[in-house]
Amino acid sequence: MSLPPKPGIYRMLDAKGEVLYVGKARNLRKRVQSYFRASGLAARVMLLMHQAQNIEITVTHTETEALLLENNLIKMLLPRFNILLRDDKSYPYIFVSDNQEYPRIGFHRGAKREKGRYFGPYPSSYGVREALNLLQKIFRVRQCHDSFFRNRSRPCLQYQIKRCSGPCVGLIEPERYTADVQQAVMFMEGKSQSLVRESIKQMEQASDKQDFETAALFRDRIAMLKRIQEKQYITGESGDADVMAIAATLEAACIVVTWIRGGQNLGSKSFFPRMGAESTPWEMLDAFLSQYYLSGRTIPARIYLSEAIVDRALLERAFSEHAGKKIALTVNPRGAPRRWMQMAKFNAADALRRHLAGKIDMQGRFETLRDALKLESTPERIECFDISHTMGEAAVASCVVFDINGPIKSEYRRFNIAGIEPGDDYGAMTQALTRRYRRVKEGEGKLPDLLLIDGGKGQLSAAEAVLQELQLEDVKLVAVAKGRERKPGKEQLFLSGSRRPTILPADSAGLHLIQQVRDEAHRFAIAGHRLRRGRARTTSTIERIPGIGGKRRQALLKNFGGLREVARAGVEDLTRVPGISQELAQKIYDAFHGAE
Repeated sequence: MSLPPKPGIYRMLDAKGEVLYVGKARNLRKRVQSYFRASGLAARVMLLMHQAQNIEITVTHTETEALLLENNLIKMLLPRFNILLRDDKSYPYIFVSDNQEYPRIGFHRGAKREKGRYFGPYPSSYGVREALNLLQKIFRVRQCHDSFFRNRSRPCLQYQIKRCSGPCVGLIEPERYTADVQQAVMFMEGKSQSLVRESIKQMEQASDKQDFETAALFRDRIAMLKRIQEKQYITGESGDADVMAIAATLEAACIVVTWIRGGQNLGSKSFFPRMGAESTPWEMLDAFLSQYYLSGRTIPARIYLSEAIVDRALLERAFSEHAGKKIALTVNPRGAPRRWMQMAKFNAADALRRHLAGKIDMQGRFETLRDALKLESTPERIECFDISHTMGEAAVASCVVFDINGPIKSEYRRFNIAGIEPGDDYGAMTQALTRRYRRVKEGEGKLPDLLLIDGGKGQLSAAEAVLQELQLEDVKLVAVAKGRERKPGKEQLFLSGSRRPTILPADSAGLHLIQQVRDEAHRFAIAGHRLRRGRARTTSTIERIPGIGGKRRQALLKNFGGLREVARAGVEDLTRVPGISQELAQKIYDAFHGAE
């Protein structure tokens, strides 16, 4: 194959024409030729070359253009032998509103549509809430939404516990409140030293005016700021930076990214990218960097790396062009960044150790479950369904997915159940399974090897009917009943095609896996049900009736045992409920049966 000595990207294809690997090169001829040497190839590269049947190339004008094209193709094609960053979640920010007499500082995730300033991103929601709690404690700036703020006639609990200055009812002047917001912004910008000096000046001014209450407030603020400075591990550094460290084995890799924003450590996050043909830590870190930063993230001015990478100069140019500012990649940093790097390396090694231990443990559970249920092979994918409702109201079905690595949360699904009798669990299960697997039959998603249903023989029969209707014969079906004592470890497993339940020992790793999957489905269903119930209660069938509020609604449900029984009740039965008059009972009856 005659290739040009120019920059570009190359694609390795299998016999079916599917792309196995996408790579970039400064010199396409030299790079591709390096794959055909007699020895020295890593095991994954040898496997790649064994499967590759064709190579396609695209010549580009520059290396930077090749890097961007490579990144786009990897995200679009998801080649099997490329390292792949599995991180599709948006990150949280702290938001400071603008053009308001009393601005708010609050939690934000998603598109930045509101006008104001955004600080972050933070590695987790926990990090944002920690920071917001600190801001409330020091500066007492409101975090409530505008709808809540505008409708207050008296201060809320936050004012009573000294976490807010009460701007909603005018307990602080706009000018002073604005000054507090500005100081909070200074704090988030990392200007804590200037903030302390300014607070000392304001404390002295208030003291000179004999405004001792205000002086005491600034005194407490100064004390808290100094305590925070003492706790910060990054003294002597300011600005924004990311610290990246990698730990890798032949099985997996972990990359820890620590965020430094405004001179403050916002925490870190562990990534476990899918392993590719890249075999050394520096190759994996090199591949990770472009996917991580060229996907829309804010790129800090300094990026500290645990490994020296070949494409350092290329990535610096590409990141600088992408960010519109100079970006520097540094290896073996000194001073405070060196301490950050040591901590990041430790966290990466520890996270990888725990990840591999969990993976091995999960694999053992899958294999034990195969033996316990006498399956022909170890299941690779398990799905579990559960139904949640309150006395028939706002029924929601959940579907959770597990594989050998644990839960696959991106493939979880919820189904709002409608068009059935309230409280009909069999009907709800039938509807959820039908909706789920009809889509799979149409080519949307994958079928599980093992399907778990939370329930007993009735739910099992309903599930069997759905699978039969959709002609899904290669799915092993198991209903998980709580057993007579309804205690963990006493579960009865009803297998499709078996008359008697299977009871596994309480210490069985296979049973522990079933319990974990079942409990996750239960948690996910309850969360969806509560969300739906909260949205629907103000417009439920009962509460749409004039004269029915929360107390009467609860009384009806408790007396009749659920919404379905309320709907079946006659007028005389309804009047026996405390608080329900003859006239109101007639209205309730008419709401369910239609007025004549």
